[in-house]
Amino acid sequence: MSAWWAAVLAILMPAAAAAAADHVTIDGAPRTKTVLDRHIFGQFSEQLGRGIEDGIWVGPDSRIPNIDGFRRDVVEGLKALHVSDIRWPGGCFADEYHWRDGIGPRDRRPVRTNTNWGDTTEDNAFGTQEFMRFTALVGADRYLAVNLGSASPSEGAEWLQYITAPHGSTLANERSTNGDPQPWTVSMIGIGNELWGCGGTMEAGYAADLTRRYATFLKVPDSMHALKIASGPYGDDTAWTETMMRHASDQIDGLSLHFYTMPKDWKHVAKSHATGFDQTDWTRVLSMAAQMDTVLSAQERVMDKYDPSRRVALIVDEWGTWYEPEPGTNPHWLFQQNTIRDALVASTTFDIFARHAARVRGANIAQMVNVLQALFLTDGATTIRTPTYWAFDLYKNDQGGSVLPTRVTTHRLTHGSWSIEALSASAVRGRDGVVRLALTNTDPEQSDAVDVSLSGLSERNVSGRILTGPAMDARNTAEHPDAVRPAPFESAVLSGNALQVTLPPRSVVMLELR
Repeated sequence: MSAWWAAVLAILMPAAAAAAADHVTIDGAPRTKTVLDRHIFGQFSEQLGRGIEDGIWVGPDSRIPNIDGFRRDVVEGLKALHVSDIRWPGGCFADEYHWRDGIGPRDRRPVRTNTNWGDTTEDNAFGTQEFMRFTALVGADRYLAVNLGSASPSEGAEWLQYITAPHGSTLANERSTNGDPQPWTVSMIGIGNELWGCGGTMEAGYAADLTRRYATFLKVPDSMHALKIASGPYGDDTAWTETMMRHASDQIDGLSLHFYTMPKDWKHVAKSHATGFDQTDWTRVLSMAAQMDTVLSAQERVMDKYDPSRRVALIVDEWGTWYEPEPGTNPHWLFQQNTIRDALVASTTFDIFARHAARVRGANIAQMVNVLQALFLTDGATTIRTPTYWAFDLYKNDQGGSVLPTRVTTHRLTHGSWSIEALSASAVRGRDGVVRLALTNTDPEQSDAVDVSLSGLSERNVSGRILTGPAMDARNTAEHPDAVRPAPFESAVLSGNALQVTLPPRSVVMLELR
């Protein structure tokens, strides 16, 4: 045990005397098998602020260690997470992006104005070629957001041909001339983005008609089995879903959903801050994040009316916390700090996705580097892995596993007018056969004594890791890059089909049963 971790436990464990008793029941032999799609752990990068420039792309001549212009530390960090897919180029940017701006020699690419994010210049140094090469380095699938708002169906169709066409065609030859003779693959095709907002401010019926039209022409080789994802609603807007499913569900494979934990003081119309908050704001943020469960249930009920077999996936391709930008930064660039609270937003959201895995088969946190709830924060040659990164690290082996039904009985925490459940949990049998039980104690001050009943499981050995920190806004910085990161957890006791665990405050514990 490290000296740092011993010091953390010394701070946290005295609260165990006041621990509440909660209970979890796991069904280890469910009648039906529900797979936790690996794409639930996807990423999202938009041409926004320092999300790509400096965050992913520094150029091959940079003094920052890189692989052909891509930050080496970010590439290695993403590979370690087994990142399933990356969505690009937006976001709002997607429906103003014209793909020819981002191909060919970089010194000949046009410089555009990014009208969505502060009217900054976009030099298109990171374009189609760079995205394809970057995802190949990381080992991630590609989720391509196609411009519907300001481009024709033929433009999107030609982009996909440029990317995927085999040898011989004019577009394939152009790709080869630009340095990539072999075709690339695409796994998901987003048909526009937020068509109700920055993607065109459309009425749902009109958006559904356009979706049908564009879906007809956005083609890739059949062998790729690329999913076509329609632009879905924000949050609990079921009317949009109803219209899109009624008119376009036969032409699509998935419907997107955007839902941000965007706490606001409605009197002053100001968002919360990423650090320096109190227990009331802690509870407010986690309470708003928990609304994802209600939102998914409402959307699923509508989708089930038109698609009872659940062929059409629900893809939550933008989610995460959205606070006030860090003081002294460009407010249009959406740069915010990341704390243990954000890690708990991620862990409790993953648990929600597991409960809805029959319909939710993809998700992309917003965003990957330097924007909103990022996994990485960069400053020059320094790259920090945030608490959210480490939450992904704890859950990464759930990808593609089988969800084990989990029932949680817990108490509630109340601060001000906000209330949350003290315990969140999910269980997955991984493809390697290991049962992984995730437990999150959302109480920022008190430990939680948890009894777990393991029905239908024969595993007899338990080990684990824990993610926590000494304060509600504990975070990683250039001076202390490892202040919040997983450590071994040895306080789980397994006896027969019963497991006893005491969770320290503000912690995520991932147990492995073998």
